[in-house]
Amino acid sequence: MENDLLSVQEVAAVLKIARNTVYELIKRGELKAVKVGKQLRVSRAELGRYLAQSQPAERPLPSPPPAPAQGESHPAGALRDETVLRGGGLVICGKDMVLDILVAHLSALGDAIPIFRSPLGSYNGIYALYQGRVNVATAHLWDGDTDTYNLPYVKKMMPGVPCMVLRLGQRMEGLYVRAGNPKNITGWEDFLRRDIRMVNREKGSGVRVLIDEKLRLMGRCGEAIAGYETELNSHLAVAAHVAAGEADVGVGAELKMRGLEGVDFIPLQLECYDAVIRRSDAEKAPFRALIDVITSERFRYEVETLAGFETAQTGRIFNVG
Repeated sequence: MENDLLSVQEVAAVLKIARNTVYELIKRGELKAVKVGKQLRVSRAELGRYLAQSQPAERPLPSPPPAPAQGESHPAGALRDETVLRGGGLVICGKDMVLDILVAHLSALGDAIPIFRSPLGSYNGIYALYQGRVNVATAHLWDGDTDTYNLPYVKKMMPGVPCMVLRLGQRMEGLYVRAGNPKNITGWEDFLRRDIRMVNREKGSGVRVLIDEKLRLMGRCGEAIAGYETELNSHLAVAAHVAAGEADVGVGAELKMRGLEGVDFIPLQLECYDAVIRRSDAEKAPFRALIDVITSERFRYEVETLAGFETAQTGRIFNVG
């Protein structure tokens, strides 16, 4: 998926080496890359595998399971996911690189925990958790009434189901604008200007909820805003749409657009990315392992150095319900 591919410059920044060294690693086969047009790109999962294997440890972390191929659907209610649930395994929602790191740690435990990934995220992931179609949701859902992330949604969407919310990390969320910011966009109020066209995210995503909450607090309906009906499915797609001049502004994470030319970032708020499980599952072996990994120092280190998240709150646990 496009938002999972990093440029050579981004890889060099993460590894703190020169670009030429990255090309040398690719040439030697130590780092696998794919060609996108005329450029080489490295997947986040592949970079995670390389970094994990290059760090001293009692045993190297294996590569995370591959993402579904393009066109291949693994819905949360698929037969194999149901089999994993019945067999005491984990079905983890979300597509972020942080989850690649998490799965790599769990796979390294050697306890043969069956793990499958569902692409559902945020609102849709919590809903699937409530329905029993997955057992680990992830979310970054902002609530405008309380100015907090995720906890109000878990409380409302999981009635009668006590939950444990585990903080994975925090990252800066803001606006994507064209390079040089020719429309002088500075904040949410600019979405209401008649000369501004936005680009939206898909329903159920954390970014979409953030946009709709901000518009609600300003007393405006999204359908009245130019470009609101244009929905894209990733941070990078939104940033590229803006860079190409097809929209004046979009919303996304700073981490996701680094290395993309033609677009600038305006930081607005620090968002929280959390994992959500049922509290009744917390003492079961796979979930105990999950909690142990998320609260470990090594996980915190890799989330910060590899995924670029702020980790001051990584490992915090909140009980809801």
